[in-house]
Amino acid sequence: MNAITPPVAPAQVSAQARERRLTPRPPAASFEGERLHRKQRLAATFRLFARYGFDQGLAGHVTVRDPEFPDRYWINPLAVHFSQIRVSDLQLVDHGGTILIGDRPINTAGFTIHSALHRARPDVVAAAHTHSTYGKAFSALGTELLPITQDSCAFYEDHVVFDPFSGVVLDDSEGERLAATLGPHKAAILQNHGLLTVGPTIEAAAWWFIAMDNAAHAQLLAQGAGPLKPIAPDVARLTASQIGTHQGGYFSFQPLWDWIVAQEPDLLD
Repeated sequence: MNAITPPVAPAQVSAQARERRLTPRPPAASFEGERLHRKQRLAATFRLFARYGFDQGLAGHVTVRDPEFPDRYWINPLAVHFSQIRVSDLQLVDHGGTILIGDRPINTAGFTIHSALHRARPDVVAAAHTHSTYGKAFSALGTELLPITQDSCAFYEDHVVFDPFSGVVLDDSEGERLAATLGPHKAAILQNHGLLTVGPTIEAAAWWFIAMDNAAHAQLLAQGAGPLKPIAPDVARLTASQIGTHQGGYFSFQPLWDWIVAQEPDLLD
């Protein structure tokens, strides 16, 4: 005879629910603590991007806003391979392009794009752009991602296409146009160029870039196999609210952080 499971008391139910939820990171106790946190995750992002093959020559840049001085941000030095970047290699730049900390040059297009984004979006703590292969290939289509998988729904109604391509972004007005086109969204497909993601944390911005490149790859494969069957708009919108949050992006980065630090602890130097 099967035993009957006794009813669970409300307090026990609440405790069990808490066990199924991830705990947000508490605020850092100081600017120095938050700065170190952001710089460590930024260095880890470059190491991860190298593992994903997002590096290409001098192209690619990721920034994170300084917590104490919001008009300044940390960026990778030019001509240092993503796989070799450490916390101590990161450079601090202001919106005028002055390198405040660091003795290497920086990517001019990176400065133009990121300074415009950080000025236009006070909510943006970090921004990522590289010339990833699938991102570049998809950008040549000049269209938004379709909600053809659960994962691609994370970007449903939350990304834009920036066109037309006008060469390397070196002019301030072009950076401002990009920021205006991005608007309140978390990602952009730069036509004939690649992908760009932003977030209120470095973790979210980095994860969304990895996820967006993966979604672009999946759609390219699916389109090559035959006609697509997108998810219905109402379902795609619901799914986006479930998996497309910035908190979800933050937590999705954590396993990657644990893994890359274990594999390459020198990135913390």
